Amino acid sequence: MPTPPRKQTRKQVQPEIGPEKAFGQALREIRTGKEVSQERLGLDAGFDRTYISLIERGINSPTIRTVVKLAGVLEVKPSAIVVRMEELLGRIKA
Repeated sequence: MPTPPRKQTRKQVQPEIGPEKAFGQALREIRTGKEVSQERLGLDAGFDRTYISLIERGINSPTIRTVVKLAGVLEVKPSAIVVRMEELLGRIKA
């Protein structure tokens, strides 16, 4: 009796370093520095925890509206996240 074919698992491709990945790293640094979980950030901002994870891994790119909402929950200026992203990108390009 032949064995049934195995179901292939979907793997998400992790993006190379770029603005999306750097933004995600910046968001994660700020979030963890304030000791806020992905779950808490998501709940307080009106998003699912998995969406926060996708942003932090650079898989999803947030809209400006989302950036403003996340920054408000983290009690930082949206520009603080963007400035940190630029620093991370500069470090990589240098």
